[in-house]
Amino acid sequence: MALAARLVSRSRQLYSAQAALANGGATQVRLYAKEADRTPVNGDDLLKGIFFEVKKKFETALGVLKKEKITIDPDDPAAVSRYAQVMKTVRQKADLLSDSERIKYTIDTFTKGIPDARTYLNTLQEIRIKSGLIDDMGAEAMMMEALEKVEKEIKKPLLRSDKKNMGLLLAEFEKINKKLGIRKEDLPKIEEELELEIAKSELTELKKECVEAMEVQLKREEFKDEEMPDVKKLDIRNFL
Repeated sequence: MALAARLVSRSRQLYSAQAALANGGATQVRLYAKEADRTPVNGDDLLKGIFFEVKKKFETALGVLKKEKITIDPDDPAAVSRYAQVMKTVRQKADLLSDSERIKYTIDTFTKGIPDARTYLNTLQEIRIKSGLIDDMGAEAMMMEALEKVEKEIKKPLLRSDKKNMGLLLAEFEKINKKLGIRKEDLPKIEEELELEIAKSELTELKKECVEAMEVQLKREEFKDEEMPDVKKLDIRNFL
């Protein structure tokens, strides 16, 4: 799963970075699009707003989990698929960011207002390093080489507002994506497969925690004659 996660995360990051570079960082994630238009608030009001926002999201997510049936069986593809769908519903209802949206928001936020392509790419590298990510595909070096090629050709620094010459850079980026075996049209399918792998991993961990909790309970005197129930038959809605 780690390989698939790294592939889809890095692929999303590349396409998000390249898209943001092309449009000058003008596009923001929906949750933060109107941030600049908000009326200034003091520290207490800001913290209060954050608290109520988090509380609202938590209650919304809990409301979904109280309604939707989850079968704790990581070995059943149907149960894994169902769990993945429920968690997707949680994100949608609670208006939580997906992995690709988080990547896009981070890139947009930290590169907003950067006028030239070189500073943009350097900032992108700083974001990756601070996030603890490893560029094991060597994409950053290849993108910088592409920029060097374009700037040598146009004989001046490349500005993000220079649509014509930015088109040359994006064409070079597409060559890089092809070399790395990354196709934009494949990303939705890869991400869907990744979500199922993550769902299976989370169900496996949930099953382990349930078994451990029940084993602890069965060691207590009042439960010594009880048999451990089948985890697959547990309904977590009864415990929320």
